Amino acid sequence: MLKDARRRKFSVVLIAAFDRIARSTKHFLTVIDELDDLGIEFVSKRENIDTTGAMGRMFLTVLGAISELERSMIVERIKAGMRRRKMEGLPLGRQPLDIDHYALVADRLAGMSLTNVAKKYGVSRASVVRFVREAQQRELVKPAILCQNRIPPNLCA
Repeated sequence: MLKDARRRKFSVVLIAAFDRIARSTKHFLTVIDELDDLGIEFVSKRENIDTTGAMGRMFLTVLGAISELERSMIVERIKAGMRRRKMEGLPLGRQPLDIDHYALVADRLAGMSLTNVAKKYGVSRASVVRFVREAQQRELVKPAILCQNRIPPNLCA
């Protein structure tokens, strides 16, 4: 955005909220200063503040600091929750998909279309591609046997 601002491709920056433009107060104020120096108006939908005067600049600084604090608190809460789950021996992240990977790979290698396999197993097309690629990389897939017998590769001789 700043490259385009320097090239004078626009005259107004409209954002949803102050916290969407930068991660720290220092960076936020640097961006605002640069836009101001370039003569580009800065408008926030949520915070309706005139940023051109001294009071507007003061509000920018205060709101930027509050936004940075809010973000830091969210990060701390997430990390604390992850530590707690780890200490309790609980898994982190999403639960693995409860699908038959072997059957999915077999259907795809048997010639079923990517879209049909994805619909049949309730996963995205990208997941189908990833599962097939992972199976091939692990050399668990023996296409001829798998496609003919539709049995798990670890049971194939």
